[in-house]
Amino acid sequence: MSHYDYDLFVIGAGSGGVRGARMAAQAGARVAIAEEHRVGGTCVIRGCVPKKLFVYASHFHSDLEDMRGYGWTVDGATFDWRTLRENKDNEIDRLNGLYLKNLVGAGVELFEERATLEDAHTVRLQKSDKTVTAETILIATGGRPFVPDIPGAELGITSDDAFYLDELPKTIAIIGGGYIAVEFAGIFKGLGVEPTIHYRGPQILRGFDQDMRDGLDTALANRGIHVIPQSEPSRLTGENGRITMETRNGNTVQTDMVMFATGREAHTKGLGLESAGVTTAPSGAITVDEYSRTSADNIYAIGDVTERVPLTPVAIAEAMAFVETVYKQNPTPVDHHMIPTAVFSEPEIATVGQTEAEARTSHASIDIYKSRFRPMKNTIAKRDEQSVMKLIVDGASDRVLGVHVLGPDAAEMIQMTAIAMRLGATKADFDATMALHPSAAEELVTMREKWQPAEAEAAE
Repeated sequence: MSHYDYDLFVIGAGSGGVRGARMAAQAGARVAIAEEHRVGGTCVIRGCVPKKLFVYASHFHSDLEDMRGYGWTVDGATFDWRTLRENKDNEIDRLNGLYLKNLVGAGVELFEERATLEDAHTVRLQKSDKTVTAETILIATGGRPFVPDIPGAELGITSDDAFYLDELPKTIAIIGGGYIAVEFAGIFKGLGVEPTIHYRGPQILRGFDQDMRDGLDTALANRGIHVIPQSEPSRLTGENGRITMETRNGNTVQTDMVMFATGREAHTKGLGLESAGVTTAPSGAITVDEYSRTSADNIYAIGDVTERVPLTPVAIAEAMAFVETVYKQNPTPVDHHMIPTAVFSEPEIATVGQTEAEARTSHASIDIYKSRFRPMKNTIAKRDEQSVMKLIVDGASDRVLGVHVLGPDAAEMIQMTAIAMRLGATKADFDATMALHPSAAEELVTMREKWQPAEAEAAE
């Protein structure tokens, strides 16, 4: 029997922390977990889940417009923000209850309070003002919204706050150009708010394939969502319920609300990492090896608190690999390549594998296949919005290197495409797969003509 109070102490009860705690307990370890907010973490409480519910709510606005082309008439349709917010809260409460039930059922002891490290084996529980010891510690504290250090920043909100607004504003300036900014712009627009995206870079969604970025830029403009590039706030001031935002390029913006969607940072401040010998990167994120071990041999870290891929399924996979490594004597690294991801904008973007720019850098020759078309639903609805699908193929091996989709149900397509990608599918495999008609996804297996960039065409 170990002389420690627990075999494993987990700090942070988000998706990764809860999975690690449960699996370790089921493997026979004595496990405790601490959470300073609500069990479920960012994804369940104030991230992916409530965001997707809001995305669904925002789509009904477009659906009502599209219905007319299909012969439906809906008079007097109204939207009530408080009803949506309360129903969302009820669903989050239900999920939180399930997480709590699963922890208790696995025999994990829960401390609903902040926990910090006093040394590599000692954890201080802040509310209880007591210490406990553990042979192994798993840090899964996730990330928190980053707010730029500018005068008046406290007048703005973050995505965390957006889920609990008392009422919706008429206008909102969203600062940022990543997932959160783009998704909330669509949400607010669909719920009757006029959003504007202000992004310090030249174009939104840095790191995504260029055709996806261009396609979404056009779609946002068609929906009346203005994207202002090279626009970064320098000061916020408030008067009479309105906010004045000054930008670094000398412009002034009047709006009802400002939302910072400027990224997230690892939640490590005040955690006591230095006392436990845990090394962090300049960003504050915990540095780990391929097995999620930190610079302290008995301390591990998973999820958004590390500098890897900040996605919930990745945190869960890292948790399961941690349990395999530590409690099942089966050292298991997590493969962070070929991870599917989606932006739940309107329309959606989903992708797996390399972008065209990445592939051109890493491969001697590549072939590009592209299809741009109006989805069938949009034809009768008279909505001028196109889908874009793109395959990136290794010119030497014919292996598919990347798949990118902009359009309805993009995420559902990419999840299944990711299986083929992991199995090493070639373009010939895609071509040999029978199409399912009529569907948008059939475009992925019917594209035959290689696309040539303009400069290549000119050279010919």
